[in-house]
Amino acid sequence: MADHVRMTSPMLKAMTHPLRRRIVSLMRHDQPMRAVDLARQLDVPANSVSFHLRTLAEAGMIVEAPEHARDRRDRVWVAAGDGFSVPDPGTLGEEDEPALRAYLDQAGIDLQQLVRNAMLWAVEWSSGRDEVQRAALSLGTLSATRAEMDQFVEELEAVVRRLRQRLHETEPEDGQVRQDWDFLTVVAEADLGRAPAGEAGSAPRATAASPGSADR
Repeated sequence: MADHVRMTSPMLKAMTHPLRRRIVSLMRHDQPMRAVDLARQLDVPANSVSFHLRTLAEAGMIVEAPEHARDRRDRVWVAAGDGFSVPDPGTLGEEDEPALRAYLDQAGIDLQQLVRNAMLWAVEWSSGRDEVQRAALSLGTLSATRAEMDQFVEELEAVVRRLRQRLHETEPEDGQVRQDWDFLTVVAEADLGRAPAGEAGSAPRATAASPGSADR
């Protein structure tokens, strides 16, 4: 399995563009993709996707996979790792901090819109105006040690990896159509932002598309 990649300054800068974040969210290290495939899923011109793929490749977010190409003109890409995370504690240089802040600011906007859309749908669901299950909302609090929460996060990530692999290897049941589902997992201290930080813990993992979520 490919490694989990800690994002560098060039990666963070590349990921401030919303279309690039969506492209990376659809890519895997073990599933070759072409610009035309991504363009079809994202409903954007293939030449635009090609441009952003080259930018992502220059930043190290994706790599070319010529072994899957049909001919010399066929460009095929895979994600550079099985997930992307913010830099390790103490490894972020002062010159890199603006890039990280810019990326997280833009990713935060994406997530705020995702949560807002889910909340608005919940009203439609509860009122009976929409009977189609379009989202799932779950909020709660756990009392656990830092080590126990680290294990919890690892288990969540393992569940997502297993599901992605199973979906990749199987076809949907007859009459069923697969579609894209955005998801967000945030694990944080209940008083984060409301009290002085305690002892340093593990850096939160974050996918390029969804900070705080499990692997892509």
